[in-house]
Amino acid sequence: MFLPTTIKEVRALGWDYIDVILFTGDAYIDHPAFGAAVIGRLLEAEGYRVAIVPQPNWRDDLRDFTKLGAPRLFFGVSAGAMDSMVNHYTANIRLRSNDAYTAGGKAGFRPDYAATVYCQILKRLYPHVPVVVGGIEASLRRLTHYDYWSDCLKPSMLIESGADLLIYGMGERVVQQVARAMRNGYNAKLLRKINQVAFVADRSYVERLDPATTKILHSFEECQQSKRAFGENFVEEELLSNVMEPTTTLVEQVGEKYVVVTPPNTTLTTEELDHSFDLPYERAPHPRYRGKGDIPAWEMIKHSINIHRGCFGGCAFCTISAHQGKFINSRSERSILAEVEKVTKMPDFKGYLSDVGAPSANMYLMGGKNKDACRKCRRPSCLHPKLCPNLDNNHRPLLALYEKIRSVKGIKKAFIGSGIRYDLFDDSPYLATVVKHHTSGRLKVAPEHTEDHVLNLMRKPSFSMFEQLNRDFKSICEREGLRYQLIPYFISSHPGCRECDMKALSERVLGRLHFDLEQVQDLTPTPMTLSSVMFYTGENPYTGEKVFVARSQEDKRRQKSYFFRDNRTANAPQRGGNRGNKGAERSTKSGAKAGAGTKSGTRKFQYKPIKK
Repeated sequence: MFLPTTIKEVRALGWDYIDVILFTGDAYIDHPAFGAAVIGRLLEAEGYRVAIVPQPNWRDDLRDFTKLGAPRLFFGVSAGAMDSMVNHYTANIRLRSNDAYTAGGKAGFRPDYAATVYCQILKRLYPHVPVVVGGIEASLRRLTHYDYWSDCLKPSMLIESGADLLIYGMGERVVQQVARAMRNGYNAKLLRKINQVAFVADRSYVERLDPATTKILHSFEECQQSKRAFGENFVEEELLSNVMEPTTTLVEQVGEKYVVVTPPNTTLTTEELDHSFDLPYERAPHPRYRGKGDIPAWEMIKHSINIHRGCFGGCAFCTISAHQGKFINSRSERSILAEVEKVTKMPDFKGYLSDVGAPSANMYLMGGKNKDACRKCRRPSCLHPKLCPNLDNNHRPLLALYEKIRSVKGIKKAFIGSGIRYDLFDDSPYLATVVKHHTSGRLKVAPEHTEDHVLNLMRKPSFSMFEQLNRDFKSICEREGLRYQLIPYFISSHPGCRECDMKALSERVLGRLHFDLEQVQDLTPTPMTLSSVMFYTGENPYTGEKVFVARSQEDKRRQKSYFFRDNRTANAPQRGGNRGNKGAERSTKSGAKAGAGTKSGTRKFQYKPIKK
């Protein structure tokens, strides 16, 4: 049975009240890959009555926000599985014509800055009902951040949204604690003791915090006046978020208010993660979408298995480690194999798992050999600038898991669709096993660039490692009689990358290595990433060194043109799309208009903050 989405469904359950109502910018798919379903099922397992309002209409009389009334405990809000601005706009600020998280792939079913808009509406309609916001959009906007789409710094989304509490990172453990703290009504004192939350406080509260475990960041106003101050804030945030056993509370002043961010939780235990995946999901879109077309995101993942969370790669442009953390949180073999069995029983399953993966495919059960050394470490990456000597990169447990998955009745092939970190390989036959048993014909990896100074800013390994991988891949394919392709991902316009660097990439990859590139993208600077900080400040916040930035849309177009054989002159027309979506760069007329009006061709988006 699905969680209810309408008053009719609520009445059919015989409920006379709802404890928690969740609002999400995605279609409701009852599956562990979708946040609203996970949070809803977790709270349901704790005995709460939970309803979901997917993709509420924010343009009309707001009946979607009032149809279920007020919940007994709180409203939960998420923009969805993706940041709404990344979902809506290409890297050159053109409006996308589709949305993978909507029935029929249709665009226009969520607003820009969806989490903020939903919170504002709920606080206006129900000023006395607590609003708790979470998900990746809120998580990466919990403090002052650079907003690429309006080309300016924005304060914590708590200030603009009016939300009472923000849960950052993966929220399973936290949301259960929040619900328990609200059983008898909103209790700020209890809620502020919970780890991994952010909230707005006054000066008197901040003055009572323990100085030994509190870090006062530069204020929002100081960051507006000084790009160096903004960069320093980021360094503190990133280093403190990568501590194994964090204890530091962050405080950032915004006007007369203070945004307080409590320390992140330790990683979920295997038992906690298994519980999240083992809940009684329907593993399907809600029946309300019948006849409205396929939901592309669901079609892509419905026959896939997620084996772990977290990533210790620490890539400068990636939000995964900022949101999920750098410490790997692996599921048990029992839980994984049980899910494989469930997938084999799906009526449309033909024997092929589309992906057995995670943020990075080959980090299952990996971590530090000496945990005491990990407790002292604050490195954002365990792989850059070189592989940490304390890292246990043993691939054999993962190979054993693959073998067990292959032996499950009904499995013809289990593909690895997630990106593989080839700089993590050990002396095991991992690559040969993946090529022989787990490749659909195309193996995806992400060298991202060829030039060392750009790769260093990206926190990626030397391109020579990719060249060695290419040789090994060809050798394995030749030995096994396979005609498979290696598919590399590349990024243009990353801070530090000049047009001459793109020319060098083109000559090396298209020329010497003879690749035809399809998985390419222009950088989108997303909040709370090192790349976005360098893009905004023009310097590396860790060293203070100046960094070249291709800011204008023309500069970015010229850089991207080098990805294509018939388009290696700077003035040639742009072709191709964003990573994984060949049509993503095609814009609508409204998208073209949205690019006008600011110095960098971006549109200004502004929402009035709610006074608290």
